[in-house]
Amino acid sequence: MHFMRDLQTAWQARESLLCVGLDPDPTRFPDHLHGRSDAIFTFCRAIVDATADLVCCFKPQIAYFAAHRAEDQLEALIEHIHAAHPGTPVILDAKRGDIGSTAEQYAVEAFERFKADAITVNPYMGRDSIEPYLSRPDKGVILLCRTSNPGGSDLQFLDVGDGERLFERVARMVADEWNVSANCALVVGATFPDEIGRVRELVGDMPLLVPGIGAQGGDVEATVTAGRTPDGTGLMINSSRAILYAGHGEDFADKARAVALSTRDEINRYR
Repeated sequence: MHFMRDLQTAWQARESLLCVGLDPDPTRFPDHLHGRSDAIFTFCRAIVDATADLVCCFKPQIAYFAAHRAEDQLEALIEHIHAAHPGTPVILDAKRGDIGSTAEQYAVEAFERFKADAITVNPYMGRDSIEPYLSRPDKGVILLCRTSNPGGSDLQFLDVGDGERLFERVARMVADEWNVSANCALVVGATFPDEIGRVRELVGDMPLLVPGIGAQGGDVEATVTAGRTPDGTGLMINSSRAILYAGHGEDFADKARAVALSTRDEINRYR
């Protein structure tokens, strides 16, 4: 798979900017899954199968799997997505950031072990720490820029000279210097629509991964208006908990689909 090409196809063919985040918390699973050794895979597979035609991508968060020694279930889940729903990009949400030799091993983990199509990374150790990901032009490299958490402003709003804020410097650097293979994207939180608009000004049509709608309360209309590209795409708007835990019984996947459909349609109203 080629992440950027498949993402663009999904935007158009499925008329969707929705990304479903897969953050499995076994304490919130329906009762019939409790005690099963494969509960995480079974839960996530059901969500995927119920929503795949409504999304532009899926985003499993690695910590939710690793915390329960379920990396094998993450491997199986990504394999299932690729086999059952071909052309659906998978973003491994890992937020990696380390020196070059270690980063190379993280790249092997993401792209060769887990077979992810893209990965989230932390740019704050500089270009050499990102190079092992950038060197794979078919894979997406999604860099933290303006994150949705309140504490993001502690560093991301720092003035780095001539009135430029740190998140703006990151956006400009990625767009102008790092995106040589056109495989980069940026994380910009839905809780800060003004900053989404500013990043869009700086990076042109580069894709933006936008967490923060749903349970975090980001405004869908403001997000789409600020971040869409002229053709009405350019965004991967993530919702996790609001979709995953919409239902609590054996029909949980059907309830998840209903919320995913409603969210996709709400996003499309403002495209």
